[in-house]
Amino acid sequence: QVQLVESGGGLVQAGESLRLSCVASGSIFSINSMGWYRQAPGKQRELVASIITGGTANYVDSVKGRFTISRDNAKNTVYLQMNSLKPEDTAVYYCNADIRLRGSAWRATDYWGQGTQVTVSS
Repeated sequence: QVQLVESGGGLVQAGESLRLSCVASGSIFSINSMGWYRQAPGKQRELVASIITGGTANYVDSVKGRFTISRDNAKNTVYLQMNSLKPEDTAVYYCNADIRLRGSAWRATDYWGQGTQVTVSS
């Protein structure tokens, strides 16, 4: 019923930038929060940044000042601009969205994208 499709990952050198995008499609009534998580090999998945409909954003301390999350509500899209990338940012990045579906708008459900690899070389 709902798909989240990420794009924009890749291999970059330390100090460079990448921009991730995630588009939600399907029978969507509304989207509450949207966010980006990441999981590095051997580590737990962690929340990187999240943003609610009104635009208020939160970041994990390790990316504050380097990453910026934004969203286009009309396009059901969330972005993650990643600047000054470091090798420790290497991970699979997952898009997450809290979505209310048409026909069942009283209930919100978490959806995940398939993940996009970000690799930062030193």
